[in-house]
Amino acid sequence: MSHAVTAEGEGGVLDRISDVFFARPKLFTLLLLLPPLLWIGIVYVGSLFALLLQSFYSLDDYSGLIVHEFTLSTYAQLLETANLQIILRTVTMSALVTLACAVIAFPIAYYAARYARGWTKALFYLAVMMPLWSSYLVKIYAWKLILAKEGILTWMAKGLHLSWLLDGILALPVIGGPSLSFSYIGTFLVFVYIWIPYMILPIQAALERVPANYIEASADLGAEPRQTFWTVILPLALPGIIAGSIFTFSLTLGDYIVPTIVGNSRLFIGMAVYTLQGTAGNVPLAAAFTVVPMAIMGVYLWMAKRMGAFDVL
Repeated sequence: MSHAVTAEGEGGVLDRISDVFFARPKLFTLLLLLPPLLWIGIVYVGSLFALLLQSFYSLDDYSGLIVHEFTLSTYAQLLETANLQIILRTVTMSALVTLACAVIAFPIAYYAARYARGWTKALFYLAVMMPLWSSYLVKIYAWKLILAKEGILTWMAKGLHLSWLLDGILALPVIGGPSLSFSYIGTFLVFVYIWIPYMILPIQAALERVPANYIEASADLGAEPRQTFWTVILPLALPGIIAGSIFTFSLTLGDYIVPTIVGNSRLFIGMAVYTLQGTAGNVPLAAAFTVVPMAIMGVYLWMAKRMGAFDVL
């Protein structure tokens, strides 16, 4: 009897709680969202705020200690020639990687959206997603071996009697180097390989939404395939391209592992942050450097939202 009374009492409490949540659905939603909101607010936003706060401090040149006084001198250091070159180098690489990913991804995504059916489409998704399943570091080190002076690309160039072409490319100023694995070209190739799935999928999703009768109507009105592409397909696929560029641009902007393993010793923003907060111990300047990609991506996301890129994410 006592067990039945206890069960009935517990059931009554649960029923009353259920009635309260049913009468106030917003309260129930708030309780569900409270843990993740606290996590985001305290851990993520809180750490960003602490980072931003550090950027307004400075480093004492003599003692090497952080001076906890509000100053803009750390941001002024970003305007020095060496630091501006790091920012410009990183933004240029991010823009070039994004452009290359878009050019390579578009025909692949177009084929998948327009012609791939059944097992062909399944194979497409498998081929695009499979590189994401393997280790990030393993892929980079594999590319380092491929691009090395004794790597497969050099071997193929010798076999095809194209060593002169490879040597000419490596002799190019700025982007060349002793081998592809120690050049900006190698860094660029690895970035494109790593991030291109993030460009293919949004473009493919955008092209899936382009009605086929739009293309047929364009052809019926006498438009050539080139005109149809520029006036119908590309404008409707543009939000997908911009959505993909959000990933490729931002990921390249903040990455430090790829240029550390593949490339020359010149710093990118991620490498500078890693070096400054680690070896150099200049946390304020490292924090100021991290604000740069955050500001760039803030403007970029605002522009992308205005162009409807978030509709295909």
